[in-house]
Amino acid sequence: MDIILSDKRDGTQIKPNTVHGMLWIQTHFESVYWEALSNGMVIVPKNDASMLREDATKAGININFINSLSQIDKN
Repeated sequence: MDIILSDKRDGTQIKPNTVHGMLWIQTHFESVYWEALSNGMVIVPKNDASMLREDATKAGININFINSLSQIDKN
């Protein structure tokens, strides 16, 4: 997988997993965000992630979408 998208409570985390994924990210985000993106430290709104996923897939980038699971406290 070139890019991993993981659902989180407040959006979708973007994490490049290959050089191809990072190169694609560099064509879609300003350079000031590249370091944070390369370290998987960026969360975007779910609607934006959906558009990114569609665009990347059309460009031949392999996307792994992970629906994250969260355990809710019983308290």
